Amino acid sequence: MSGGTPTVPHFPRPAPIDAYGQGGFRFAEMSHRGSLLCLPDGIWGWELTRAAEVDQAALARVFANADAIDTLIVGTGLDVWRPEPALREALRAVRIVIDPMQTGPAITTYNIMMGEGRRVAAALIAV
Repeated sequence: MSGGTPTVPHFPRPAPIDAYGQGGFRFAEMSHRGSLLCLPDGIWGWELTRAAEVDQAALARVFANADAIDTLIVGTGLDVWRPEPALREALRAVRIVIDPMQTGPAITTYNIMMGEGRRVAAALIAV
């Protein structure tokens, strides 16, 4: 996905994540190598490789979809990560709660919340 931000999602609607590992994810009978943003308007490739890179600019698509999201699950790979207070405040200003955790538990949480019909998004760092 070099050359910048994609303009078309990999998949045009939310979908559960079926598997992860070896640097990518499986969802909707597709596979993707690299990190993902799972949003109400689709599943997007995401260029981040480390949780430390997560900032407001990296989450621009999340902010653009803020009216459809209550909770953002951040899968931090294998790292433990705490968002900077400024990022937490920026998300709070658009009424989004951020919940960081390692990618495995993040996928489980995202799938459950999505299955319950909750207004959830996920930013998942590949492992």
